[in-house]
Amino acid sequence: MSLAFNEEQRSLKDTARDFVQANSPVESLRKLRDSEDSVGFSRDIWRQMVALGWGGIIFPEAYGGFDFGVKGLAACMEEFGRTLLASPLLSSVALSGSVILQAGNETQKKELLSSIAAGELLVSLALEEGVRHNPVSITTTATKTDACYSISGNKTLVIDGHVADQLVVVARTAGQPDDEKGLSLFLVDAGAQGVTIRKTHLTDSRNYARITFDNVSVADSALLGEVNQGFGALDKALDVARICLAAELFGGIQEAFERTVDYLKERKQFGVLIGTFQGLQHRCAHMYTEIQLCKSLLMDALSALETGKDKAPALISAAKTKISETAELVTNEAVQLHGGIGVTDELEIGFFLKRARVAQQLLGDAHFHYDRYATLEGY
Repeated sequence: MSLAFNEEQRSLKDTARDFVQANSPVESLRKLRDSEDSVGFSRDIWRQMVALGWGGIIFPEAYGGFDFGVKGLAACMEEFGRTLLASPLLSSVALSGSVILQAGNETQKKELLSSIAAGELLVSLALEEGVRHNPVSITTTATKTDACYSISGNKTLVIDGHVADQLVVVARTAGQPDDEKGLSLFLVDAGAQGVTIRKTHLTDSRNYARITFDNVSVADSALLGEVNQGFGALDKALDVARICLAAELFGGIQEAFERTVDYLKERKQFGVLIGTFQGLQHRCAHMYTEIQLCKSLLMDALSALETGKDKAPALISAAKTKISETAELVTNEAVQLHGGIGVTDELEIGFFLKRARVAQQLLGDAHFHYDRYATLEGY
């Protein structure tokens, strides 16, 4: 199993690195935050990303994509994490696009995925209902009537939900909360009658949404996949997004670590470079070894996912767990080792800590993925 990107993926990664460094440094996120931008990302940057093919990177050519695989997307996400690029790539492509790819019929895939790839359509997944990730704890209902379904319920932490054109809504059509069986997936127009969207933002300066569905009527054709059988497709799509989010978080970890090491090589205390202090060297060595372990886990999970290995879901949970834990270690250390300026807003290192804290929770925190790994491995 390959633990490295191939030549094409490395070339794609290099392109992503050059693009974000030239067009979207960390300062761009600061400007979005300070201006209280209503969108939360630059539409111009997104159009440029679409023009480079990233909007359809994981979709087959038959649906307007480039079929470059999840490994290619993760390579890009790692570079985007280094500058904290805000874009709908995770929400619309890796997450919602993957749900449509897994569950949609041919007509839905051709129409929706091609529009996402072309940057003409933004789609968000309306899944979460509590403060922690739990894809089966669903109380939102979809009740069948004569010619449609009526959806009612509340969703929270909908990534980029405030700017979405369409929503993929996870609703219960049978069973009880926490049952895998009985979940169904529906496409809902974000402007439909009965849909109320309230924009929120978290400490990472990204925008999210709380969405209420009040007897929202959708046609039978809005159903993605089979009724009551949505969990399988949802879980596969979530794994794609989980490993892509882990790759983004891993990129942020590397950048925070490298910035910290550079600072230790420049900062003097009592006329001595603090990077020469053995205690600080030990702390950096510890972070470095943890980062290398994260890299191995990330690549192992990506390779397993792309080759269809049965262990892929467990490896994805292992990678998300370890990268989340290492992100906490590295960002905490980065702030502390920068000393007093580490806690100031003027220094960009704090942005990495804030993004890490949110990314650690999104799509399952370490506790969720510990439990999932143990269940999948039969412990």
